[in-house]
Amino acid sequence: MKKIYTFLLAFGLIQGAAFAQDSLQVAKKPKTPIGGRPNIPSDLKIEFGFNQLNNRSEDIGLNFFGSRTFNVYYQYPFPIFGENSGYTIDLGIGIGSDKYAFKDDQTLYNVPELGPESSELKDIRDVLGDDIQINKNVVATNYIDIPIDFTYHANKNNYTKGFTMSVGAKVGYLYESHTKVKYENSDGLKRKVKDSQNYGFEKFRYGISLKAGTPGFYVWGYYGLNKVFQEGLGPNATEANQINFGVAVNLF
Repeated sequence: MKKIYTFLLAFGLIQGAAFAQDSLQVAKKPKTPIGGRPNIPSDLKIEFGFNQLNNRSEDIGLNFFGSRTFNVYYQYPFPIFGENSGYTIDLGIGIGSDKYAFKDDQTLYNVPELGPESSELKDIRDVLGDDIQINKNVVATNYIDIPIDFTYHANKNNYTKGFTMSVGAKVGYLYESHTKVKYENSDGLKRKVKDSQNYGFEKFRYGISLKAGTPGFYVWGYYGLNKVFQEGLGPNATEANQINFGVAVNLF
């Protein structure tokens, strides 16, 4: 029994010494500073904002706060005009998601005479019934985007700090669009109707963008140069184009 106690005591002392040595080595290691951005030569950007239609007719109303934009882009900066010139060209790829919340409880429905790639605005109650309470009504479009930005860095020695400003563009391909309606009937039964169709949206989009801020946080805007809907196939034959704007964070 004494041998066992002696062995356990020796084992505990050895483990305690090893733990103390490991703790000392950890303490000697340089601490990673809290805050700031990791020094990784790429950018993962998450953009939040609002989505609006420019040049739309008066009978197409959008709820401002319900019409939102969410983009996630991965971009890699390539120095131009030299390593410390302060200029980079940022190439990337990502996902862009835009929502349209039409006013007066309206949403998009196909026009039978024009085919499946068409849409018109109709009152939801005219389709689902008058005795319902509409809790959510949104149209969503989802794109694969390719952004490109020409960026100026005020801090020419460290591109992860200081003021930045960029002028650029992006091209996107529409891979999915749908309407979503959540409602409750007179019996208290809650339902959700999601209908994935094209609704006359253009398959491709392209436009110009402007960004300004710091490497970790910036404001941004996008102006679409093409029409949102195919000619003659959107609601009320609209020729509206897209405007997005908001704020963004740069994860690394």
